[in-house]
Amino acid sequence: MQAFYSDHFVLPLPEGHRFPMAKYRMLRDRLVGELPGVRLREAPAATDAELALAHSPGYIAAVAQGTLDTAVQREIGFPWSPAMAERARRSVGGTLAACRAALGEGVAGSLAGGTHHAYADRGSGFCVFNDVAVAARLMQAEWMQIWPLRVAVIDLDVHQGNGTACIFADDDSVFTLSLHGARNFPFQKERSDLDVELPDGCTDAAYLEALEQALDMLAQRFKPGLVLYLAGADPHAGDRLGRLALSHDGLEARDRRVFDWAWQRRVPLAFVMAGGYGRDLADTVQAQCTTWRVALQYHARWQNSPP
Repeated sequence: MQAFYSDHFVLPLPEGHRFPMAKYRMLRDRLVGELPGVRLREAPAATDAELALAHSPGYIAAVAQGTLDTAVQREIGFPWSPAMAERARRSVGGTLAACRAALGEGVAGSLAGGTHHAYADRGSGFCVFNDVAVAARLMQAEWMQIWPLRVAVIDLDVHQGNGTACIFADDDSVFTLSLHGARNFPFQKERSDLDVELPDGCTDAAYLEALEQALDMLAQRFKPGLVLYLAGADPHAGDRLGRLALSHDGLEARDRRVFDWAWQRRVPLAFVMAGGYGRDLADTVQAQCTTWRVALQYHARWQNSPP
């Protein structure tokens, strides 16, 4: 199974910054040591033309040149540097590559991505460019001459995918599903095609029931040719920013249900890691590693029983 990484493009952060940049390299080290079936490849850099499928040219140029408005820079939450701009491109490029691989092999993933708070003209919440939005639009463009590609975004990060919802608000070819904490960031939500808000402290059983109902509704309303899955680790009980209370077993059951939903319909699935801010960062990496184990099993199904 193909996997795309960009952790060696390190975003320099000031001492004490709360974003856990180390998790990306920790995950790659775990995959190298434990999952030899994952074929790791360096993420390419997204081009200006690719980014422009979901972002305004002025914003792309401001990120590249370091001329972002102070308020926009503050909303992103990262200090600008050439490395910040390059890493943002690589994060998008990894998702683009994962989508192409998934459309060929059934399942593929990125060790980063899930930057769903970024809007067309600005970033937010540690998200510079919206990798999922760019990927959905680029895959549609690349497949246009074969058949119209409809894309379902299944966003199970603990925070609502507000940027993604806004970008696709008037686009019937992309269905946005977001299962998230009702009282968590962003505090002013956008309208997804399907939003499921969860109370603080939500545990495994209630979460999985809500997910099952959401996937049933998705199946009734939309037939995708590609699924983009944001497998956030931040619903875990040990997450600093999550406010939910899922166990590792609950997160694994969640992943299996999403992969199974796509497999039952023979819909290719590309997945990204999205959020994870464990009090013990090893908890975040453990949850992510489990997602990759599950993905490998479904990748094997695709290879043994192609549609």
